[in-house]
Amino acid sequence: MCGITGLYTFDPRPDSAELRSNITAMNDAMLSRGPDSSGIWLDKESPLALAHRRLSILDLSPAGHQPMSSTSGRYMITYNGEIYNFKELKAELKAEFKGSSDTEVLLAAIEAWGVEKTLSKINGMFAFAIWDRKRKALYLARDRMGKKPLYIGWAGSTLVFGSELKAFCQHPDFRRDVDRSSLSSYMRFGYVPAPLCIYEQVWQLPAGSYMAFDMSMLRAGQDLLPLMESYWSHRDAIINARQNPITHENILPEFEELLSSCVGERMISDVPLGAFLSGGIDSSVVVALMQKQASTPVKTYSIGFSEAGFNEAQHAKKIASHLGTDHHELYISACDARDVVPDLPTIYDEPFADISAIPTYLVSKFARQSVTVALSGDGGDEMLGGYNRHISAPKAWDIVNNHIPAPLRDPFSKMIKSVPPSLWDRVRPNRPQFGSHMHKFAEIMNKQSESDVYMSLVSNWQSPKNIVIDGSEELIPLVDPAMQIEGLSFTETMMYWDTLSYLNGDILTKVDRASMAVSLELRAPLLDKRIYEYAWRLPMEYKIRDGKGKWLLRQVLKNHVPDELFERPKQGFSVPVADWLRGELRDWAQDLLDEKTLREQGLLDYMQIKAMWDEHQKGKGNHANKLWSVLMFQAWYRKWVG
Repeated sequence: MCGITGLYTFDPRPDSAELRSNITAMNDAMLSRGPDSSGIWLDKESPLALAHRRLSILDLSPAGHQPMSSTSGRYMITYNGEIYNFKELKAELKAEFKGSSDTEVLLAAIEAWGVEKTLSKINGMFAFAIWDRKRKALYLARDRMGKKPLYIGWAGSTLVFGSELKAFCQHPDFRRDVDRSSLSSYMRFGYVPAPLCIYEQVWQLPAGSYMAFDMSMLRAGQDLLPLMESYWSHRDAIINARQNPITHENILPEFEELLSSCVGERMISDVPLGAFLSGGIDSSVVVALMQKQASTPVKTYSIGFSEAGFNEAQHAKKIASHLGTDHHELYISACDARDVVPDLPTIYDEPFADISAIPTYLVSKFARQSVTVALSGDGGDEMLGGYNRHISAPKAWDIVNNHIPAPLRDPFSKMIKSVPPSLWDRVRPNRPQFGSHMHKFAEIMNKQSESDVYMSLVSNWQSPKNIVIDGSEELIPLVDPAMQIEGLSFTETMMYWDTLSYLNGDILTKVDRASMAVSLELRAPLLDKRIYEYAWRLPMEYKIRDGKGKWLLRQVLKNHVPDELFERPKQGFSVPVADWLRGELRDWAQDLLDEKTLREQGLLDYMQIKAMWDEHQKGKGNHANKLWSVLMFQAWYRKWVG
């Protein structure tokens, strides 16, 4: 796993020394993504530079050094990721290779088949930049699920691209102007969805997309969105899968064999390897299949909270003991978690408001003490109906539509929201977060469609353009009518929408930045495209059954672990951020919400924020999620914009 960056200047008089200085500074900004070595290459015939930071995983020798040239010298690549089927491609290519890295295989494939065909054949997580010296063409590409990030934009008259925005900030001509429409989307979701970026004139390359630049046709400052092309899409994959449904009765053994193969491919490494083990279904399945294929105990890692109600470490320990892994656990205090908060703007160099970023970073840091690669269980929820909303939202929407008369919906909604969540919790003390669920139910009562319901459930701010001064929301794949699929149930539609935005915008952004901040490569077998396409061929009963999601994964896990070790209510990781904002983090938050600062920025409506802050402090409402979105933006702004 690595960091990549590059630039192409349209300056009529490019200075090679300045070019080298700029690309060096950009590359050095991503040290944590590749601490083992770095490389820089400048084209002698074009004003282009490529750079690479290496975290050595496969082929630790100098033969794996990047930027790397193809055998003919036509192509130069800087590449971040892993191609899991590189051995099969290597055999198919029948070429001679100097080393054993997948980078060399990728270059040989492009030399033999071209970029577009190679993208259709490779299976992995990746982001790369390819320079075609013959055609003077630049290609940028990102993997199907969006595991690896890739940004592209303008720094004055220079085209810049790379794994992280902190690299762009090192270019002397880069302007750090906040894009208000992207800020509006961030305030809604708690992350900036692709293809948007928090900066003006910068974009994220969406998952499953590539760009091809003919430098003789490109001009400085050009809008790059129209140049983004899809080589794979969730929509097409789902439509094709549903046209070929699975009807035989051997689904369980077939699925386990497929998943075992995906796990095995991700266990290939020339450096120490382990796995995250939360005690949940997804990570437990991955670890069980790893241990089945390993010759020695797999190293597993989990963290727990000392505070009651926030700890799942004891469940992970029992599963690890049953499977016989080499288990490591770290118990942290609320103070340990809070100490990470000041570092979040550096780790996530774009505003990011998922509070679970904290434990993700802590478990990554813990695992990195003894391994360089770790496997995780990310992806199971989106493909096999694992989120609570996949089960509860259709039921709630049915109640609203068929059992609550339209004239009563607004009064009922206001009545429910007039009671603080903490008081609702007292009504049903045996239901965790009952008050929060009641408020979400109240929020959907006035919605007009399934898409409105979903957006309500995944939004921190329901009307973010009202909190962002002169804000507006751009069209993104999640709300693009052209991306919708006819014939899906409400549950299936939510699973599809989750993969369009939440999966790579939140989940995969979180794990990439957290793991790369400590130079740890994280691999997710459940996000293999074969698993994704297989899951969408399955009948719904293999995903959700008897009110529980991920039925098929549960059956696989039962083959390795007793039911009583994992059959329990979905907990997930939660931290008491609402209490923190009234206690230990209050001074930090008040400093970030300073009236003079907010008014000078001219980006957010200070009066709305102040009113919400005051209500939260007085216990009249729990506005933790909304306030945390504001605070993470302000902390990011202070770090990167000033």
